[in-house]
Formats: sequence, structure tokens, C-alpha cells
Amino acid sequence: MIDRLTEDVQTALEKDPAARHPLEVVLCYPGLHAIWLHRVAHAVWSRDHYILARILSQFARFLTGIEIHPGATIGRRFFIDHGAGVVVGETTEIGDDVMLYHGVTLGGDSMKREKRHPTIEDGVTIGAGATLLGPITVGTEAKVGAGSVVLDSIPPRCTAIGNPAELVGECTQTVSEWETQLSDADES
Repeated sequence: MIDRLTEDVQTALEKDPAARHPLEVVLCYPGLHAIWLHRVAHAVWSRDHYILARILSQFARFLTGIEIHPGATIGRRFFIDHGAGVVVGETTEIGDDVMLYHGVTLGGDSMKREKRHPTIEDGVTIGAGATLLGPITVGTEAKVGAGSVVLDSIPPRCTAIGNPAELVGECTQTVSEWETQLSDADES
């Protein structure tokens, strides 16, 4: 457990050039506090203690201004920079080495009790104020520009910007190729 906490602090030091000392990160980084409290709430949620998990997540929201549903799954070395206003929905899945900036929403687009929030694969960066809605997938090492509204999946190593978001620059796959690949993986 200490190794995991140390890894989180080290991640903040590596991803934020303004971070100067581990103690500064531990004491002054609400994104780090939100992640730590989420891990506790998620463990409680996973044991079917839903109300207690929601109370913990609301306490974290009160303290940090960051709302992460206790049902969301988050990988290692996740970093939220300037966290204010971040919202992560219940069925969101976040991989390793993901970075979010302030005001990001990973939201749902359905009232049904099903997968309704984004899946964010490893190494993704999502810019300030971006909104990603629905059960879309953002591929490995993709980037989402600040203020973008993303309603469709983004292939790996691609950049999406705008409202509605469009792919820009070099991309190794088209969206339709990527969605076909995702569908094939779901069927197997």
C-alpha cells in the first residue's frame, strides 16, 4: 500500500512541473486526495456497501471539488491536475498513466443501468473542460483537446478537438476501423 501511495506522489511530481516537493504534493494536491479517497470508496463499493461508498465519495467531493463515482474503475498513475469541477461517472473505466485537467466530465448518455460512461485506455491525456459522453472508448495514448465535446470513440494515438470533436493530425486508424476492431474484441 505504501508503494502505491508513493507511486501516486511520484506521478504528480513527474506530470506537474509546478510540483517541487513530495510533501507539497501530499498536502496541497486535491487531485491526489480525490484519487486516494476514491480508492477507499471503490473498495467499499466493491463489497456491496453502496451507501457508505457514496457517502465517502461525497465527502471527497466536498473536500476536493472532484466527483468520482465509487463504481468507476481507475488504473495506476492516474493524475488530475487542478482538479476543480472534474466529474467521473459510475461505469467509467480509466487505464494506467491517464491525465485529466480541470473541468473534465466523463459522463453518461443513458438512464439505463448499463455501461453508459467512457472507457479511457492507457496513456490518454484529456484537456481542460473537455466533455466525453456515453460508452465510447478513447484509445491508448490518444489526446483530447481542451473544451472538446467527444461523442464518438477515438482511435489510439490520435488527437480529437472541437465541438463536436473531430480527429486532427496523424492517425493510424480511422474511427470506423477502430470501432470495428472494438466490436470484434467484444465478440471474442
